Amino acid sequence: MKRAWLAFRSAFLWFSSLLHFFIAAPTLVFLAIFLDPRKHDWLQRSFCRRIVFFAGAKVESRRDPGFDPNCTCFFMVNHVNLFDPFFLYCVIPQLVRGWELESHFKIPAYGWLMKRFGNVPVPDVRRPSDIKRMWRLTRDAIDSGTSLIIFPEARRTRDGRLNEFQDGGFRVAQQLGIPIVPVSLVGSFQHHRTGHWMLWPATVTVHIHETIVTSGLTKEDVPALRERVRKIIAAPIEQYLKETQLS
Repeated sequence: MKRAWLAFRSAFLWFSSLLHFFIAAPTLVFLAIFLDPRKHDWLQRSFCRRIVFFAGAKVESRRDPGFDPNCTCFFMVNHVNLFDPFFLYCVIPQLVRGWELESHFKIPAYGWLMKRFGNVPVPDVRRPSDIKRMWRLTRDAIDSGTSLIIFPEARRTRDGRLNEFQDGGFRVAQQLGIPIVPVSLVGSFQHHRTGHWMLWPATVTVHIHETIVTSGLTKEDVPALRERVRKIIAAPIEQYLKETQLS
């Protein structure tokens, strides 16, 4: 009986969240035609909070004392499911966009929103000209005071644990001297698992860790930087999995 109720709940939440998304997203795109999206960032955050609400989740944040909220940076985050960006936009206390696969810009409503708001396209086919364009757009975003969300796994987890990290975002951070903030999404896997349709009641905790300065690093330092960030992100996730398995 409980399983049937949770299935009905999930179906209702999917319907509600998708209905809200396909009504609100075109409205935000329309506003962005006439207004700089920076001028109505509060509307975008409200939109993300409603997405989280309609998906049946709660979100809370924990900030490390070493996190500098005034520093434009790369937020490096573990990737769990399609709700991840909405959880992040709810709690990151500064103007933020993200690296987004270029093919995602073709998705109705979602792609329009990402393009109009200034997300940086990551080419699906890595031709030199496309990579140069990505680097240029990344630099432009950072220089304009816009931080960027990057999922260094480049794919969603299937077991709740971290996949291996790719070097791309770390090489860009090192070359351009962009600070990195590791971020751990904890509880997101318990809310929704990629490949499944159920939405489970859950509280998602966003751990925003200390800001890591990259200026002065060389390309030889990139592997160590990558593993340092991965270890920081993994710690609260592994602790949560250990605690939930013991309970």
